[in-house]
Amino acid sequence: MPGIRSHLVFLTPQQLQPNYPLFIFLPGMDGTGKLLRRQTAGLEAAFDVRSLAIPLDDLTGWDILTERVVALVQEEVAKSSKRPVYLCGESFGGCLAMKVALHSPQLFDRILLINPASSFTSRPWLTLGAQLGRWLPNLLFHLSSVSLMPLLGNMERISAADRQAFYEAVQSVPQETTIWRILLLSEFQVSEAKLRQLTQPILLLASAADRLLPSVEEAYRLARIFPKARVVVLPNSGHACLLEADVNLYQIMKAYRFLEDQDSVYHAQTCGAVQP
Repeated sequence: MPGIRSHLVFLTPQQLQPNYPLFIFLPGMDGTGKLLRRQTAGLEAAFDVRSLAIPLDDLTGWDILTERVVALVQEEVAKSSKRPVYLCGESFGGCLAMKVALHSPQLFDRILLINPASSFTSRPWLTLGAQLGRWLPNLLFHLSSVSLMPLLGNMERISAADRQAFYEAVQSVPQETTIWRILLLSEFQVSEAKLRQLTQPILLLASAADRLLPSVEEAYRLARIFPKARVVVLPNSGHACLLEADVNLYQIMKAYRFLEDQDSVYHAQTCGAVQP
């Protein structure tokens, strides 16, 4: 995939597949879009993949960011309007995915939310840490970020190469941008009434070993709100589960009948599903 430009952009595979369903990935706090790397090969067997890259100096609010993502999706859909569109958001991207889906629900056929950070306010120390981080020298701030990496992922389940990519992605984000995105999460709010308007099938992936956020609890809360939702619990995974060697997003979607060519049945408050 090509490098990030100075504006919001979708990273694309070298070979586009316009006859396949479109898969839109919205990344976590790093915003680089590059940490989908472990999942890309599997997904490209069945999807035309786009991974959002947010500029490192982007300090826009939720509304503008949402509108810009919607505009990018509309451009992609216009190229081949009859294929299904899957919207997938991880962590920070999970919150953005909810905003995007509510803005233009007609664009999306299915939605995946992976450890969405919509439970961020249940961890007040994270916002406090961001506020204190404003006063740290840049070098000390980035050193403190490295020390927090075990909270972001289960490092024992991530290969050395992917661990390095993870560190580089986190370290690439400027201090000001990191603090800004944390503050955005502290302000994230969507009413249950609005979320009930999302009637697409929704798959919620939650890591049971998430040390950063109460992701399993949040997944079940959201499943009680969305009309058609299913929860899949990854029993040993950390927050950044898509980097883990044993997690295959495409196989999970297939196993839980989340592909359009499968006879999927979704019910509110579905529970008990675990990683195959």
